[in-house]
Amino acid sequence: MSAERATANRLLLGLALMLVAFNLRPALSTVGPLLATIRDGTGLGAGGAAILTTLPVLCLGIACALAAPLIRRIGPDLAVLAGSTILVAGLALRGLGGLVPLFAGTALAAIGIGLDNVLLPALVKRDFAASGGLMTGLYTMTLCLGAAAGAGAAVPVEHALGGGWPSALAIWSLPALAAAFVWIPFARRTTSTAAPSAGRLLRDPLAWWVTGFMGLQSSLAYILFGWLPLLLQGRGLTPLDAGLYASLTTLVQAPGALLTAMLAARARDQRAWIVAIPGLTAVAFLVLAFGAESLRIPAAGALGFGIGGCFGLGLTLIVLRAADAASAAGLSAMAQGIGYTGACLGPLVFGLAHEATGGWGVPGALFVAIAVAAILIGQAAGRDRKVCAGEPQARNIAAQPLTSLQAAKPASGS
Repeated sequence: MSAERATANRLLLGLALMLVAFNLRPALSTVGPLLATIRDGTGLGAGGAAILTTLPVLCLGIACALAAPLIRRIGPDLAVLAGSTILVAGLALRGLGGLVPLFAGTALAAIGIGLDNVLLPALVKRDFAASGGLMTGLYTMTLCLGAAAGAGAAVPVEHALGGGWPSALAIWSLPALAAAFVWIPFARRTTSTAAPSAGRLLRDPLAWWVTGFMGLQSSLAYILFGWLPLLLQGRGLTPLDAGLYASLTTLVQAPGALLTAMLAARARDQRAWIVAIPGLTAVAFLVLAFGAESLRIPAAGALGFGIGGCFGLGLTLIVLRAADAASAAGLSAMAQGIGYTGACLGPLVFGLAHEATGGWGVPGALFVAIAVAAILIGQAAGRDRKVCAGEPQARNIAAQPLTSLQAAKPASGS
């Protein structure tokens, strides 16, 4: 294959990967702005709303466990198409209306998202090894843009379609379907040495520190996805205005994720970033939730930058702490599978605390406590060490240029 053709193929692969990434958050970010409408239309109580915001995070963790056998059977490239197809089905199911399709569709969509969540870091490690920080930042930025589009457009789309919340949720199946079609040329059945295998990693303390940071930062993000619009409505904003603030917060996640991932990847270790970014997130949340009205816009921007940076840091740690593509797949499965399973407690406890107290003070303190825990655990995850899913002697060695990526790449390519 000529150099020009190889470059063109890599560009097309990168664009397809970005389109897949764009569709990995609207299924989650569209629920929060419509949560009050959903509760009014279905009679869903506060406890049910807490479960609704928790369910997708739990399913993300479950999907990570399902990823390993799927990838070993069909390879990571075809597995991305499988995840995108499941996502389309779940989004469309929510359009039927009613609580059963809403909960079932949300769970199904989250499973599809979880499968692709595991695969993207491994594909970046495999196919873009020389520019891992840049590509991690770009697809994380694109993912955040999709989340922002969902949060900001949810209420206007509901008004425009006139079909209520079911149609406003189901419409997002169309861009997800487009992403699945674009990925088809890359969806080749392969046998992959990069299939997630966390067996050895489960005995590696560094892998657990990365998992802990990933879970805690995810908990912060999903608290905001599920509850920030309702919190802002509690401060007197209309559902439309609350959705726009949530969209601003989500939109600024994109540059936060891109810049943090790129800059943190260049540092010798990431411990300073792990103090600064979650710290910014906690302070900005307190200002937005309890500060003066005049500070809402800058606080929303800072909160978005911080939470996007936390996500960029989490994915960057997976890529940087892994010794090769197989280890990246295993660490991604472990960090996201176990991390998301634990992260589901965040939005659940946040919602139950609000229901129990009738206010946002105790939930706000919980948010800050999670951010502080992320900083403390992240200090161990940010050290310049590596984990390896293969031979024991490759574990926890100092960072060195990777030379085994081509061996991890399927012979048929992507």
